[in-house]
Amino acid sequence: MVSEIEMEKEINQMSGRLDAGGLWRRSILLLSLLLVLLFAFYYETLLSMVSVWWRSETFAHGFFIFPISLYLIWEKRAEIIRLSPAADVRPLLLLGLSGLGWLLANIVDVQVVQQLGLVGMIPLIVWAILGWPVTRLLLFPLGFLFFAVPIGEFLVPPMMNFTADFTVAMIELTGIPVYREGTFFSIPSGDWSVVEGCSGLRYLIASITLGTLYAYMTYRSNYRRVAFIILAIVFPIIANGLRAFMIVMIAHYSDMKLALGVDHYIYGWVFFGIVMFLMFWIGSFWREESGEESEVSKVDIGSTEGSRKKQLIVATLTLLISAIWPLSAAMMLEKGVTQARAVQLDAPAIQNGWQRSAKLFTDWKPSYTGQQLEADYLYSLGGEAVALYLRYYRDQKQGSELINSQNILIPQKHPVWKMLDQYPIKVSVGDKDITVKRSRLSSSNKKFLVWHWDWVSGQHTSNNYIAKLLEAKDKLLGNPSDAAGIILVTEYDESTVEAEQRLQKFINVLFPALDKSLEEASKS
Repeated sequence: MVSEIEMEKEINQMSGRLDAGGLWRRSILLLSLLLVLLFAFYYETLLSMVSVWWRSETFAHGFFIFPISLYLIWEKRAEIIRLSPAADVRPLLLLGLSGLGWLLANIVDVQVVQQLGLVGMIPLIVWAILGWPVTRLLLFPLGFLFFAVPIGEFLVPPMMNFTADFTVAMIELTGIPVYREGTFFSIPSGDWSVVEGCSGLRYLIASITLGTLYAYMTYRSNYRRVAFIILAIVFPIIANGLRAFMIVMIAHYSDMKLALGVDHYIYGWVFFGIVMFLMFWIGSFWREESGEESEVSKVDIGSTEGSRKKQLIVATLTLLISAIWPLSAAMMLEKGVTQARAVQLDAPAIQNGWQRSAKLFTDWKPSYTGQQLEADYLYSLGGEAVALYLRYYRDQKQGSELINSQNILIPQKHPVWKMLDQYPIKVSVGDKDITVKRSRLSSSNKKFLVWHWDWVSGQHTSNNYIAKLLEAKDKLLGNPSDAAGIILVTEYDESTVEAEQRLQKFINVLFPALDKSLEEASKS
């Protein structure tokens, strides 16, 4: 009798394993099909990520993220197979929100948010088809996919400033005299500047990516993992400052013969390799021995098994929710295609003694692209002069939009001009304040103080995120999505005090007339 009970129990266990095996094969096939369709629906977003990986050394690691994630999942296969896939409807709401975020970003052409939305859909689809117990086991491999998104360029300006601060401070400690303007500085042996490539962003992103992977594979304690990731953030920032200082010192003591050409980059990458080795060596002292299997891996096979019918229903809903957003974007694009309207922008007719001149006091112009109209004016009052540059964008779209990384005052490594600094300030205009970006430009014989900001949906702002939200609002409501870049320029000598007062006096009389001109242009 006992033997019959044991035999029946063994048969039931074997049957359960066979059923689980079939359920897993069906679930993996269904999940694979959904992910292939997801990439097909959002292929333009996927291609935009790949193009950045291809052209940018900073984000070239993106090619390895998906293979690494698949490998980490494969390493978990023994634990995964002891769980049962069970469809879950809870992530469908989050999937819809992620798709909505993608749609809004698509409307205003913010690629990085579209890319985050696409990558965010992947773990949600895994959760919907396989269930939370499986997804929880795969949280790190699925979360690691976000390193494929080329994000972080907003860190370049503060990292450039930090590198300049650090390098100049270290040079001063050596007793070598140094003169600094913004991210440019001079020592007796030569002139130096901290450009985008010297910011250390490339090292930082590589360090965070490798450090996070190392922490996951080396430690079991979340406290140790977080501590090592913090180390992976702080270590390369300090190390990049030391790298910049080292290069300046090598060039200085070699009479500017070394560390100026290709060896400049070789020294940098060799130094970065040493830094990574030291970071992992330090991290090895925190290493933990492999522990016992987690309780998640001991879940009973039959405890989370969902029905086939429920899984098919959830898969169908997942497919519909994933597809609706690119279809909506295509319909909105087709609806938004209208005949181009000509722009009629009149020069602001300001009063209080300011006279408009036809000739500017400089050949310099801001570097903007894709605008439908550009208008440049010079206003003078006595011996004071202010240049006004307007860049007008009609019905903004991809390639012809105001908020664009290519729309800047001067490009990096300009042969004549250099950007000394740039930061936001508040300016009083009548009974309200607006925030503008204050910049200082310098050439061999001229210095300019610049105030610049944007006009979007009838509002003035210097915040790119607010500008994009205003653009999204106009497009969603079917309103014209016109915008304009506004740049005020005046000269200064050693101090900017008089130039600041001049721009303040000018903007007080300019603002009403400028608003009127832009409003009439949007209705033309």
